[in-house]
Amino acid sequence: MPVNVILGLQWGDEGKGKIVDYYSRDAELILRATGGNNAGHTVVIDKTTYKLHLVPSGLFENNKVGILGNGTVLDLAVLCKELNDLKQRNNGSVVFVSGKAHVIMPWHKHFDVSTETKSGDKKIGTTGRGIGPAYESKANRSTAIRIYDLTTKERFAKRVTEVFQLLKPRLQETAFDKSVESILSEMEPLRLQIAPLVIDSVAFVQPFIEQNKLILVEGAQGALLDFDHGTFPFVTSSNPTIGGIFTGTGVSHKHVKQVIGVTKAYCTRVGAGPFPTKLVDADGEYLQVNGNEFGTTTGRKRDCGWIDLVALRYACQLNGVTEIALTKLDVLSGLKTIKAAVAYKLPNGETTSVFPEDTTVLSSVEPIYRDFPGWSEKLEPNFEMLPNNAKEFIRTIEKYTSTPITLISTGPERKQTITR
Repeated sequence: MPVNVILGLQWGDEGKGKIVDYYSRDAELILRATGGNNAGHTVVIDKTTYKLHLVPSGLFENNKVGILGNGTVLDLAVLCKELNDLKQRNNGSVVFVSGKAHVIMPWHKHFDVSTETKSGDKKIGTTGRGIGPAYESKANRSTAIRIYDLTTKERFAKRVTEVFQLLKPRLQETAFDKSVESILSEMEPLRLQIAPLVIDSVAFVQPFIEQNKLILVEGAQGALLDFDHGTFPFVTSSNPTIGGIFTGTGVSHKHVKQVIGVTKAYCTRVGAGPFPTKLVDADGEYLQVNGNEFGTTTGRKRDCGWIDLVALRYACQLNGVTEIALTKLDVLSGLKTIKAAVAYKLPNGETTSVFPEDTTVLSSVEPIYRDFPGWSEKLEPNFEMLPNNAKEFIRTIEKYTSTPITLISTGPERKQTITR
């Protein structure tokens, strides 16, 4: 059986949780590759809403195995809470953690908030969860703490003390008010819960591959937030694109069969950074209200805009997307006119259909739209029963991205899903 990958194609918040949940029914192993609890996945099952930030969202099916890969950075308190919640479901699903993943320490969250506060009008718009500083420590190496360091009390205490001493000047400068002793005491119950779950994730995955068992790799955030290929510097601190899947799990590219890219039928963005199709009118408010566009992790209101096919095609090409899952098509119902950006007008007056890599250029483009007549009918979970205007909108996205749309979500519930 193949490895299937699910990735976000916008600025995150595309509805990947539902898509992972849908595809996880046939998978035996579900991996999370990158990011931390700055990401949030929402799954609705039998009218009950579940919000996750670390644990793979495909574990609601019975007897699944989940792994948090080496590319993740983990807040132990958040992870333990989610593991406890999962255990209460008593469905036989289990989670393991790569020993090569990195730990978000209290000082990482402190640095994140203090740095963002001092940034003034140059704020990135981080979640303040310590994600960036944790990846900074990983790149620095000398101040990194890995999950492997949790395996014994003595090893963890030694490593925390070493790092604390290295960071002491910076901690004093930013008025960090915790001692080594208080940190160790606070984290000991968390360490005890996580230590038995630590694995060599690359070795753990190999038997699943050799036995041809279906593996699902779950992406976090979205392609346009990628540290290298997104709208830098207004990006996350990891690679939520296809490259991050391989480096964040150790799974080889040769095993991947499907790359399923997830996009909303419109665009949203949280935090700072360029957003060419952003709406500040009644249509934007309509999308925000009807789409319930508030961040799963932060609760922040998401900016809304029309779907951007220039950016979407770029994301499909970048990730080698084999098929698209289109979410929240139902949110567009009731709009008289629906728009899609099909090109950009550059500051010099030229027109381009290429997504600009330079964020300064992207910030000054003017989207060129194609208009579509809207629809008011309730969307049934059957493609042939969709309004003709909705079908035309879907086919245009397929044509522009050269990628088939094989799954369409017409509501938050599992049953509100069309497969083609």
